[in-house]
Amino acid sequence: MDWSHYRFRRTWQLDAEPDAVYRVLERPDDYPAWWPQIREVRQTGDTTGMLRFRSLLPYDLVVSARSVRHDPSTRVLEAAMTGDLEGWFRWTITPGTVPGARTRLLYEQEVVVRKPLMRLLSVPCRPLFLANHALMMRGGRHGLLARLAADAAHVV
Repeated sequence: MDWSHYRFRRTWQLDAEPDAVYRVLERPDDYPAWWPQIREVRQTGDTTGMLRFRSLLPYDLVVSARSVRHDPSTRVLEAAMTGDLEGWFRWTITPGTVPGARTRLLYEQEVVVRKPLMRLLSVPCRPLFLANHALMMRGGRHGLLARLAADAAHVV
């Protein structure tokens, strides 16, 4: 087993229209405004950018991301990453599947950690790294819900 390899899958049921969720997620430059753990996003090209993020543990991760899928008709956003993490992540937005949820948001990510210190600590600290990711995703979910509520209030 490669202890520096991670696969993540999170499903969020949201009380917001799928197109509204897609519109927020397709603008990564705005992520730092609503996702506390994403500290910086800088566009470096038409479909590329640099992201810096930090959750609870005292280190930043920096990646270059390149959009590989930006499909409003299927509401799928996918990017490839290099840098401290190498791999990909994908958002898939579909109609909700539980009562009270208009949207089902699926986040998938597969990465290999390239940051040297994290690779060195990959075995003893794996539970901490997993918990750190879970906290980051929880922060993202709360921030996304707040952004969607604020956007809906401006429309009304």
